[in-house]
Amino acid sequence: MQSGSGDIGPFTTEITLTYKNVFTNIGNAYNPITGVFTAPLKGAYMFRVSVYSHGGTTATVVLVKNGEHVVMAHDIQAQDRLNASNGVVLILEVGDVVYVRLWSGTRIHDNGNNHNTFSGFLLFPLR
Repeated sequence: MQSGSGDIGPFTTEITLTYKNVFTNIGNAYNPITGVFTAPLKGAYMFRVSVYSHGGTTATVVLVKNGEHVVMAHDIQAQDRLNASNGVVLILEVGDVVYVRLWSGTRIHDNGNNHNTFSGFLLFPLR
C-alpha cells in the first residue's frame, strides 16, 4: 500500500497485500515488493494484522503461513467505517513464509494514517 489515500480492491481473486510503509525491518525478513515475511531462523514469532475500510464493501484479510490460512481479520458494513484486527503466535522454521491476503470481493482503504498494518517479530529463538 503506497502512501496517499485510496481503496485497494475489490478484486475477483485473492491478492497478497504489500506494505510499502515499513517502519522497522531489522534483518530484512520482510520483502516490501512481494509482501512476504521469510523466517530467518527457527523460533516463536508474533504476528498482527489490522484492516480498515469504509461504506459498502466488506473488509477481509487472512494471515497465511506457507500457503495455509491461519487467522482472519473481517468486518462487514455495520456503520460507515469498518475495522478489524487479529494476531497469533506461530512457530516458524527457517524459510517459512507469512503474508497477508485480501479476500476476493472485499476491499480496504488507506491513507497517511496507516490504518492497515501487518507486523511480525521474533519472541524467542528455538533449537
